[in-house]
Order: sequence, then C-alpha cells, then structure tokens
Amino acid sequence: MNPLLSVCCSVDYPNKPGVLRGVDFEIREGEILGLVGESGSGKSTLALALLQLLDHKGGKVHGKVLFDGVDLVQLRPREMRRIRGREIALILQSPLASLNPVLRIGAQLAEAWRAHNPDKNQWKQRALELFDLVSLPTEESFLDRYPRQLSVGQAQRVLTAMAILHHPRLLIADEATSALDAVTQAETLALFRKLNRELGMAMLFISHDLLAVASLCSRIAILREGRIAETGSTSELFRTPRTEDTRALLHAVLENTAAAADLLPAAEVLTR
Repeated sequence: MNPLLSVCCSVDYPNKPGVLRGVDFEIREGEILGLVGESGSGKSTLALALLQLLDHKGGKVHGKVLFDGVDLVQLRPREMRRIRGREIALILQSPLASLNPVLRIGAQLAEAWRAHNPDKNQWKQRALELFDLVSLPTEESFLDRYPRQLSVGQAQRVLTAMAILHHPRLLIADEATSALDAVTQAETLALFRKLNRELGMAMLFISHDLLAVASLCSRIAILREGRIAETGSTSELFRTPRTEDTRALLHAVLENTAAAADLLPAAEVLTR
C-alpha cells in the first residue's frame, strides 16, 4: 500500500541555506510517526514546509512532498488552500497564543468551518460533537467564551477540535505538548491516541520530548542538524539505536533520574 505522505525535501532561506537537507520519511494511513530533534534542528521548519507556509519567511522548498500521490510542492496557492485545514491540519504549540484573544471560541470555529464548507449552518452542531469527543463542555454557552476564560488544557482541546473540524486524514502536531504541565500533557497525549484509534487519523507528532513521543508513536524519526539521522520502530530505536546521535539522545534522557523513572513503564512494554 502506498504511503499517505512521502517526503524527500530540502529547505533554504535567503541568508541561511540548507536548513533542511534531504529530509526523507513516510507516513502510512492511520500511523503516528514521531519526529524528534533538538531546538534548531529544523522541526518547525519542516511542519511549515509540508503545508507551504514558508513563503512569508522567504523559505524555499526543494524536492517532493507527496500527499496521497499529489506533490504539494507543485500546487498553486489556491490548490493548496483546498488541502490545508481540510485534508491536512496543523496544531501549533502555546495553545492560548494560537487562539485570537479578541474573538469568541464560537466565532473562531465558525470561521474555520466556512473556509472549507459552504453550509454555514452546520458548524455549531459539528463543533459540539467534537467538543464531546475531546472532553470539552457541550453547552452552547461554552462557545461564547473568550480564550482568556479557558484553562491551558481547555485551549489545547479547542485547538484540537478546530484542527479536526473537517476530519483531516493527516494531523501535524508541532510541539503541541511542550507548553503544558505534566497532567495536561498526559491528557493531550491520551486525546491524540483516541483520535487516532476512533477516527483512523494519521499523525506527525513533532517534539523534542522523547518520552512523550515514545508513549504515543509506533515509529520515530530522529532529526539532527537538518537531516534524518535514523528512522525505525519505537521498540527498535530504544533497544538497538543505530547512530551516535540517537544513542546520545537516549543517554541524555536516561541520565535524568526522574525521566528514567517515567520511562520504565514504556520501556517494559517496548522491550517485551
């Protein structure tokens, strides 16, 4: 079966060539792939490159980004807008900063709905259905709240509901748990598992947190200085890392006593 997403691309900026160099990976239907890398490795650049969102920064994508056989790099802006948000959705970090502070939650969901659906009367029913799925209040009064009236966890769930409003086939989560406390992070990871299991939604989960990635993803790709250093199943990567970069990353995690304790349950499952 052909992969849902197949990437082999590089990214240059006018004054900074080679931010990404021959990044190569695939995501199958219904799969969760984790992309792990240090700050500055090019993770967020890759997320924006996949959706043709680098133009305002002067970035240029070279190569191919095949989504269901269609090369997104070759699409015109109007053609890309039909895919962005409908077939491929993006969740960014810092949930409260990602919502418009002067618009009510309902107004932002209605705007996201109208971007891809001509029927303006269905958005509220769809939004409340998704609120139930992501464990948010399903009373219409919740739609009248402003972002400042939400907790960080609620804001993250609103962003998730907005991202899956059109039931995309691929969800890109770029550091979607990095700004959350431990409890809210665990709730968000459980939500992503639920979406994958119940909706069959494929995901690219981008993070610097190897522990979060290990608990969610079936395969992991290690991004190092703009290149994919290693890709493999989560169990393989923990058992027998092939590259020095991966071994160093695992060593850094396990050096921390608290982190190692958190990793033990996952490690027991992965090494069975």
